[in-house]
Amino acid sequence: MKVILTEDVQHLGSASQLITVKNGYARNFLIPKGKALMATTQNLKNLEHQKRLIQEKLQKTKRLADVLARRIEAISCTISKPAGEEDKIFGSVTTADIQSCLKHEGLDIEKKKIVLDEPIRSLGIFNVPIKLHPDITASLKVWVVKE
Repeated sequence: MKVILTEDVQHLGSASQLITVKNGYARNFLIPKGKALMATTQNLKNLEHQKRLIQEKLQKTKRLADVLARRIEAISCTISKPAGEEDKIFGSVTTADIQSCLKHEGLDIEKKKIVLDEPIRSLGIFNVPIKLHPDITASLKVWVVKE
């Protein structure tokens, strides 16, 4: 029997995949539990329609992320911190500081999208990657200056 999986099933496949299973397994387990639908022509049409909608949504978010990446790369953030000898700052520059700087520029970026392996602890110019989309990463120039 051919069925369309509605969710990921271990050892069978992932959601929205068309698979062939034994009749009893489909009728007694997959369909009653809501893990699959029978592969009728109407369900196949619905599946294709859902795939198209998801694809369009993914393309739209990728385009928006690309526009945002160009906007981020066009600006630079200046963060002033008190510093001591040898240009070492007291404390550090974290993702929260970078997020608030971006907010002052009019960009609302989530903290978890700012990729900072370790906090910045010295004065200087740093390129901080911001992962906006799985395929798109913008580079923000951060200037850390003495207060």
